[in-house]
Amino acid sequence: MNSVAFDGRVALVTGAGGGLGRTYALELARRGAAVVVNDLGGSFDGQGSSHKMADQVVAEIHAAGGKAVANYDSVSTPAGGEAIVQTAIKAFGKVDVLINNAGTLRNAPFDELPDSTIDAMIEVHLKGAFYVTRPAFRLMKAQRYGRIVFASSAAGMFGNATQSAYGAAKAGLVGLMNVLSQEGKPFNIQCNALLPTAESRMGAGMPADQMEQIGALFANVGQYIGNSGTAPFVTPLVVYLASEHCPSTHGIYSAAFGRYARVFIAASDGWRGPRDKPASADDIAAHFGEITSQNKVCVPASLVDEFAEIFKLLKQA
Repeated sequence: MNSVAFDGRVALVTGAGGGLGRTYALELARRGAAVVVNDLGGSFDGQGSSHKMADQVVAEIHAAGGKAVANYDSVSTPAGGEAIVQTAIKAFGKVDVLINNAGTLRNAPFDELPDSTIDAMIEVHLKGAFYVTRPAFRLMKAQRYGRIVFASSAAGMFGNATQSAYGAAKAGLVGLMNVLSQEGKPFNIQCNALLPTAESRMGAGMPADQMEQIGALFANVGQYIGNSGTAPFVTPLVVYLASEHCPSTHGIYSAAFGRYARVFIAASDGWRGPRDKPASADDIAAHFGEITSQNKVCVPASLVDEFAEIFKLLKQA
């Protein structure tokens, strides 16, 4: 089996000053990548800033004999995103790998959600990915190579109480990945999304009652979990997705407690109604069991692919 290596590659990791991002940066550097360690250096909820976190990760990489530079710009503005990418260009001349990991967390019940939280979650998670990826994507198109990983969340794909703004922003990253995987394919740019689970500073922002529920869930399985709820258990999947060895693009992947799995957005065969006139709401009610059945499903590769699947089913009706 060939080693997953990044010799000659330049990787940019946002939010790499701690938690998951730190482990990604360290492992990429260990495997030969020159790494841009971006981190604003604020608290888990996005308050404040400091150079200390990014500098410390860069120092760790240098101490291990690797190459790295720090960047302290915020991902949440176009100027910040451009500056982050320019740091890679000035230091190493290109960008081969981008891991959109930067994020913050603020939780609240939906009916108590302040506008400031909605804005903060969308600006950092979703707009931040746009602002950093856009200049990096242009470079990758020109060099006809790129690997992009978007850190989404199970809170966005599956839902989690009190995380409507966070979940919506994270789910938006999957939509961005879906489109860029298609736009990037002719240029050898692969894009995938990640649903990571690991202990981090963001855990401090979880509601107490929810932490109690999670604690109760884990009470009887601790012997099976071991240390698998920590960041290093997520890192292998991210590093592989970011490598030239990985054949995947347009994929959503879960890394949780040592279990690695692909997550699918699928469509059922459903019910084929009349084509000469629209079905009525009563028709839908009568056939709702077929519409919601999971017995036969497909995984469309694109909007056009879904149309092709529908037309195929219509021919069979």
